Amino acid sequence: MALSLPSLEPQQQQQRTTTNREIQEIDIFHQFDVVSDSSDHHYLHIKNSSSKKTKGEGDSFTNISSGASKKIMQEWKILEKHLPDSIYVRVYENRIDLLRAVIIGAAGTPYHDGLYFFDIAFPPDYPVQPPLVYYRSFGLRINPNLYANGRVCLSLLNTWPGKKKEKWNSSESTVLQVLVSLQALVLNEKPYYNEPGSGVLPGRAIWEKKSNAYSENVFFLSCKTMLFLSRRPPNNFEGFVASHFREKASVILSACNAYINGQVRVGLYRNDGSSSSCKSSSPVHVSEKFKGLMGQLYPQLVSAFKINGASLGDFLEQLKQPVEKKTLSFNRKTVRMFFGKLKKVLGLKKENSSGESGVKGKGS
Repeated sequence: MALSLPSLEPQQQQQRTTTNREIQEIDIFHQFDVVSDSSDHHYLHIKNSSSKKTKGEGDSFTNISSGASKKIMQEWKILEKHLPDSIYVRVYENRIDLLRAVIIGAAGTPYHDGLYFFDIAFPPDYPVQPPLVYYRSFGLRINPNLYANGRVCLSLLNTWPGKKKEKWNSSESTVLQVLVSLQALVLNEKPYYNEPGSGVLPGRAIWEKKSNAYSENVFFLSCKTMLFLSRRPPNNFEGFVASHFREKASVILSACNAYINGQVRVGLYRNDGSSSSCKSSSPVHVSEKFKGLMGQLYPQLVSAFKINGASLGDFLEQLKQPVEKKTLSFNRKTVRMFFGKLKKVLGLKKENSSGESGVKGKGS
């Protein structure tokens, strides 16, 4: 039986004038759309008891009168009408049981300006059971709730303990709620406190120090995720990923620069160059580990954004300087240590008046 898909606005096109006055056609990337290519979806080969396999296609729901299929169609309509500006969704015409979403990291968090992709599958008895959700992690653990293997721990998905009202409710819960929960409760300002037991004992200053260190690592891993996405964007989101990082390149690099130099605490950089909290009179403490990791990653980000076509201009050279200076300082120190040890080994240290090797101590 053929599927009767929800009526969606056709993909529109618009024209723009480039700097050399050529007219180019570009696709508008809708927040919600139906696509056909599901070949790289994590749950592509999931088996559904209500599915019928057609040659050349994966498993899919085919009985539109089934409760699961009707509920999925309702989910589509909800997502099409009510998605927040920072979430984009693609569903599949031949696999209505699959869905892919991307969440843009919010300002004021260590996830800001990053892209976080989730593959979702509806079980055959949906909505009795919650959807399956997989985070496309590239092997990186960026949050206590998002594992390197893609596992997503969330009470709403029944993958984490929680109160009854926090768990999946087949008569009320929706995929939209899942996506908004991931954005607000998981990709938040202080993800360290998502770890069970964090912050429950006395000593607020100690917990805050650990939280800041965790946020530093989160931002570093988020930047690595940006690199992986630039090189290998998920199907049906290639243009979106490229456009997003072209637009946000200067902001992301500016944030890297501000964090490395301790101008603002990691995660608090704003798109307008300001801080989401008052700047302190003294520099913010930044760990040497974070400086070193970001110093190595920064040139790779610059290269990826340039290849992607980002217009960085003179600002690019200004951003590169702090990292280059840091690297130069480290190299000089290493060279001095090396030659100091070499002189000691070769017996080239200065001799004192008694003819003994070594440096005079105080009071001798």
